[in-house]
Amino acid sequence: MTKPEQKISRKQEILQALAHMLEVSAGDRITTAKLAQQVGFSEAALYRHFPSKSKMFEGLIEFIEETVFTRINLILSEEEMALPRLEQIMVLLLTFTERNPGITRILTGDALTGENERLQNRVVQFYDRLETQIKQIIREAEVREGIRPEIGVTAGANVLIAVVEGRIAQYVRSGFKRSPSDHWADQWQLITSQFFRPALATAP
Repeated sequence: MTKPEQKISRKQEILQALAHMLEVSAGDRITTAKLAQQVGFSEAALYRHFPSKSKMFEGLIEFIEETVFTRINLILSEEEMALPRLEQIMVLLLTFTERNPGITRILTGDALTGENERLQNRVVQFYDRLETQIKQIIREAEVREGIRPEIGVTAGANVLIAVVEGRIAQYVRSGFKRSPSDHWADQWQLITSQFFRPALATAP
């Protein structure tokens, strides 16, 4: 194994340990000393891979961004209709958080209390980017399918973001006992039953 490969492997090990501690240590502040103990080497070794704990959190946020948006791009390439696109994106977010409970505490901001404000801003940017993508899908639906949301593009996209954020927050608040995907199929059907309407025809 080459040295670069060893370095990447060790960084991943640190991030996995941090994610695990976020899952099992809810409410406790994670220090570099505790993290070093978790991974089994010194704080000095941690800092050889990450100059600060904030950079470790940024590494997890980058993992979230890369995973979610890579899969969204795959959804967009494979599905042309708006409602299936939106549904698959919502399910993606719910299942991603369900499978990564520690990281989910970052998305709710719970794990970032007392940390660098830049980290909070990165999470805000993640949701802003997600909402922008949903707006684009809704706008394209009028051109491709002749449908538009009942309450407008911005309000419609915000409803979907608010719903999925709420499910994620409930998951964290329950101590990861209340699955974010519970009852989702029925709820999605209710949410979207009157979400779109036919676009008004342009007068001749």
